[in-house]
Amino acid sequence: MSTITHPETAANTKVGARMWAILAVILAADVLDLLDSTITNIAAPTIANDLGGGQSLIQWLGAGYALALGVLLVVGGRLGDRFGKRRLFLIGVAGFTVASVACGLAIDPTSIVTARLVQGAFGALLIPQGFGILTQVFPREQLGKAFGVFGPALGLSAVGGPILAGFLIDADLFGLGWRAMFLINIVLGSLAFAAAYRLLPADDGDRTVAIDALGSALLGAAMFGSLFGLIEGSANGWTAAPFGYLAAAAVAFALFARRQLTATNPLIEPSLFANRGFTSGLLLGLVFFAAVSGLLYVLSLFMQTGLGYTPTGAALGLAPLAAGIIVASVAAHQLLAKLGRTLILIGLLITLAGTGLLLALALTAGTDITAWVLAVPVFILGVGMGTCFGTIFQITIGDIDPAETGSGSGSLSAVQQLANAIGAAAVTTVYFRTVGSGQAHALTVSLLVVAAITLVSCGIVQLLPRRAPAADH
Repeated sequence: MSTITHPETAANTKVGARMWAILAVILAADVLDLLDSTITNIAAPTIANDLGGGQSLIQWLGAGYALALGVLLVVGGRLGDRFGKRRLFLIGVAGFTVASVACGLAIDPTSIVTARLVQGAFGALLIPQGFGILTQVFPREQLGKAFGVFGPALGLSAVGGPILAGFLIDADLFGLGWRAMFLINIVLGSLAFAAAYRLLPADDGDRTVAIDALGSALLGAAMFGSLFGLIEGSANGWTAAPFGYLAAAAVAFALFARRQLTATNPLIEPSLFANRGFTSGLLLGLVFFAAVSGLLYVLSLFMQTGLGYTPTGAALGLAPLAAGIIVASVAAHQLLAKLGRTLILIGLLITLAGTGLLLALALTAGTDITAWVLAVPVFILGVGMGTCFGTIFQITIGDIDPAETGSGSGSLSAVQQLANAIGAAAVTTVYFRTVGSGQAHALTVSLLVVAAITLVSCGIVQLLPRRAPAADH
């Protein structure tokens, strides 16, 4: 007996397979970005020992990438709208891959920090295009299923990035050491480019879309001045120069804020700033993500310089945190509709509990903390962070007009990246300024700073919208 396959059924199957293949390409690009944003959490001390540059290089390796990504993220989305998402996606992948090679071949601190900035800039061209492409390709009723894949995949990448970095450093493949974790992107990036070139749908873009170049430049100057002032002050002393950079950054930010109110096509819709819930969520995201991203950097430094862990050991030591993030993210997705902003408060309190337990261990055991004991507060921290990560932004857009959702979401994503840059610089500044009194003391002071910021965050929660936007069925 023969089976007849109708042409319509075969065509639908082919279209469905192509949709999921496109999702795989976009997800792979996002994973590549996340891997490279997390690997320096583990690799920074090794790179600094090899290239020189000391603590300022350790700080810039993470902060530089997040800075370029955060400043240019909204602009990258606008460029995709103007010139075509497929074109910008391909440019982003190609540039990211070339910049990764430059990182792997770096010969001194200046060359690797420059390459990391370029890497982040091309990441900002790449990342915003993915969601736009998916909304074009997937039917509306299947978008939720497509987006639902991102959380677990990116969570696993957050675990895999540091572990991969630690393994490649300790394995010293072909004598490359830490360089292998950047040079591996030659293979990964080339595969992603080839698949994207073959699969992504063509679009010409809309040449009428305007881009606020002046606003972008002012925001970039403000953030760069802030980070340069923090890192310069912590590394070489608080002379007039770092204070001058910070003052210039404040002026640039004030000009940026004014520009958003007067520009014809601002990066951020001015009406969003009149929404108390949105501005409170923006502030909460900024301070909380800065605190926890800085804490992760400090924990990696403490494990390697204080506890004597290898890069692989430090990566495995942070694995319970990533596991907690994944578990909590899944649970938070189920509880968000019922608990609303209360869920964020619960997450902050859990984060505070993990910080407090880690603080108690630092005070009592110092650098004699065992790996198994350390895993408990690290896992609790992950649960707290995972509860907050997705829910903060979902709640924040609860009261904004649907027409403002695009600008609001882009602003929140950019703030998260900028917070990562600020946190990597600010909390490590505290750590390095106090490490002269011992590794345990430096960790203790850093934890007290993170705990204080988390307490402040708890107070901001009451200003947020009560609920996330209702799901569109």
